[in-house]
Amino acid sequence: MRNVIIIGSGPAGYTAAIYAARANLEPLVIASSVEAGGELMNTTDVENYPGFPEGVQGPDLMTKMQEQAERFGAEVLYDDVIDLDLTGSTKTVTLGSGKVHQASSVIFATGSAYRKLGVPGEERLSGHGVSWCATCDGFFFRERTIAVVGGGDSAMEEATFLTRFASKVYVIHRKDSLRASKIMQERAFTNEKIEFVWNSEVEDILGGDAVTGVRLRNTVDGSTSELALDGLFVAIGNDPRTHLVHGKLSLTPEGTIWVDGRSSRTSEAGVFAAGDVIDPTYRQAITAAGSGTVAALDAEHFLAALEQAGGDAQTAEDIEVATETPDPETDEAETVAAVA
Repeated sequence: MRNVIIIGSGPAGYTAAIYAARANLEPLVIASSVEAGGELMNTTDVENYPGFPEGVQGPDLMTKMQEQAERFGAEVLYDDVIDLDLTGSTKTVTLGSGKVHQASSVIFATGSAYRKLGVPGEERLSGHGVSWCATCDGFFFRERTIAVVGGGDSAMEEATFLTRFASKVYVIHRKDSLRASKIMQERAFTNEKIEFVWNSEVEDILGGDAVTGVRLRNTVDGSTSELALDGLFVAIGNDPRTHLVHGKLSLTPEGTIWVDGRSSRTSEAGVFAAGDVIDPTYRQAITAAGSGTVAALDAEHFLAALEQAGGDAQTAEDIEVATETPDPETDEAETVAAVA
């Protein structure tokens, strides 16, 4: 039986693996069979991750994280989790291959998934002009006219990146202003290949065997129009990947996994969560990595308490909380005494 199983292989999962491995917990990292590495595998220049003044390619960063985790003894398994039993002292993880792994603790770091428009033609034309990944599919749209749907940082990054290939990039946004950061807005506004289509929503994606355009609805007056396109990239946000823990862990109103305060402790003893799956607000690589650190340290403390409690998970959780959670009144008294 394992000490800890980490489900997910993004910045949170691999950082948790690095810390857990350095603590001699010999973690098993279950990476997806098709989406290993998380969203950064679909990101080009990462300019805001500390330690890389010239920037770093997303896939390169994730490869280095994996190599670092493996260097300290983490094992990475490329498979998909299909079922979980998170109750009791022994957690059971069932994989698509049919293999079953058990552990004393689990760190859930599955990240988030691309959000879809939910309009006619989207599923049918997926892979035939509709995409959610500019770095994956941008090459196929050289000297073509395409559009990006969205108004956040991801949409601006996608649009800016796609200008390397496309002759024209429209940005379709349902409002008349962007929610993207100022620097990302400036890059898009100053790019001569990008044109904004304000106050518009995609009502239908047109085309038979491939995208030929979109039907737009004006969000102000309700009028409709058509825009001829060769491709459509959807960048309207993400949803936390929590389907495996519905009914098993408590969730927040935003749909993320509930954790106790600033810790990574979930509603189930011995189960911890980290990264975008608990973060509806920031969703950055660096915050996910920091969250993975917290999860690994919390798991390490829990396992130590578990040993002290003789294998009783609930007792171990009580011991861990008692030893890790400060008493505000005691802390205040100690601070006053120190100042005096």
